[in-house]
Amino acid sequence: MKISPPTKPKNKERRSREFLSSGEIDKLIKTARDIGRYGHRDATMILLAYRHGLRVSELVSLRWSQFDLKHGLFHVVRCKNSIDSTHPLSGVEMRALQKIRRENPGTQFVFLSERDAPMTDSTFRKMLYRMGEEAKMGLLVHPHMLRHSCGFKLANDGQDTRSIQYYLGHKNIQNTVPYTQISPSRFKGFWKD
Repeated sequence: MKISPPTKPKNKERRSREFLSSGEIDKLIKTARDIGRYGHRDATMILLAYRHGLRVSELVSLRWSQFDLKHGLFHVVRCKNSIDSTHPLSGVEMRALQKIRRENPGTQFVFLSERDAPMTDSTFRKMLYRMGEEAKMGLLVHPHMLRHSCGFKLANDGQDTRSIQYYLGHKNIQNTVPYTQISPSRFKGFWKD
């Protein structure tokens, strides 16, 4: 009898969901800021990945040339044959980025490791997992959850699907549609008593 190797469990079997609420994101950012030697950098990475729906590879490869801090703009360069776009930056994001720039003047990459080399996706994954544990999330937190969280938040805020598609850089709208199939709170007000 031939024995098959064990199969890797599906994500649905390992995690109850693939996104975080805004409150959970805030808790994750606060935890990152409060612990560790690089709290500001780590919190800023989480904030940008969440607010701009960045993939981990897009996040760790960010360069200062993508940011216009004078006008509050961020040119998002997407991976995986996705659509690039320009996003506005909030005041919180701009202040966080300006602080990082002051701490590391003359660098090309935005996020650096302790050895002044560009941050790696592996390092960010480990940091984010550790922050999820420290924040007692009850979930295995991974970088792509931040991207999913962005999509779900935008959909639950009532943004139209086409806008979310371009914001996240999806070439095919079918990749965006799952974000619109979520929150029961969107059904509130359907029936008036």
